[in-house]
Amino acid sequence: MLEQEKNPRLSSFCIYLCSSILISLLVISPIASYQVFSIGPEQYSFVGKWGSKGVGHGSFAQPAGITTDSNGNVYVGDLTGISGKIQKFTGNGTFITAWGNLGFGPGTFTNPTQLSADSNDNIYVADLGNAETAVQKFTSNGTFLTSWGSTGLSDGQFINPSGIGVDSKSNVYVADYGENNRVQKFDSNGNFITKWGSTGTGDGQFINPADIAIDKLNNVYVVDRGNDRVQKFDSNGNFITKWGSTGTGDGQFQSPIGINTDRPGNIYVVDFGNDRVQKFDSNGNFITKWGSTGTGDGQFQSPIGITVNSKGIVYVVDGGNSRVQSFSLAPK
Repeated sequence: MLEQEKNPRLSSFCIYLCSSILISLLVISPIASYQVFSIGPEQYSFVGKWGSKGVGHGSFAQPAGITTDSNGNVYVGDLTGISGKIQKFTGNGTFITAWGNLGFGPGTFTNPTQLSADSNDNIYVADLGNAETAVQKFTSNGTFLTSWGSTGLSDGQFINPSGIGVDSKSNVYVADYGENNRVQKFDSNGNFITKWGSTGTGDGQFINPADIAIDKLNNVYVVDRGNDRVQKFDSNGNFITKWGSTGTGDGQFQSPIGINTDRPGNIYVVDFGNDRVQKFDSNGNFITKWGSTGTGDGQFQSPIGITVNSKGIVYVVDGGNSRVQSFSLAPK
């Protein structure tokens, strides 16, 4: 189970994970006129949204992880979805296919928290609730390929596999949330390569690492959720830099939970407790931010996952609103 959050505001995440499923209709918005929400030298505007509370295709019970492939398709993991725990959409939110049911074996999930795609458009899923199949690998159409993991503290074992990232060589990095407080690195078939991290507040230590992103140079960025910061490492786990502290200001976080990179190497962080997204350069310098608490366009209720496609479109899983929102740089 997840540790109790240090801020009562953040305990809503645990409630969110366990909330019951409500049934409603799918809502997909057309491409919207530009509405600028961000604050900073770069301006981001709302593009579109899709999803609502429900169990049918195109709707979500508790959406969490998200990734895109080379064709611009979007994959969304649903923590308690019934009609497919992984759903695939076009970049505009048109439903394509779904796969996976509740279970503990290959091709089934308990809590698929984060997703990542490799250069061949294979999809890797970190299943927070099932250390026995902590990582599962599928084709882009949902055909099961392989899985790995078991419960424990040894190499290749997990307590709460939460975040996942894939580098340019298809090596897979998995964040192990909770007792292990570490990152493990595997090849694309699940063979253990290396690991780093321990419990603490020092450089290279973690308190509940939640997600992982890899840049074009194969640097590894880890959302250190319990320490309200991001840490950057090389591909072998050597510490490079860090940024972030607890708060509501620029570059501060309240339980950051999701992370992704774009082609130029900028870093996008989902600031769960502040209901916003923040963007940084690769050294952690603040660039811009957007989002506030609410249900309107550009607002969030407990955002969780984030991904950026090859064209720079940013997709955010708006967990509490059971939808995905997309944003792009506003025209100057």
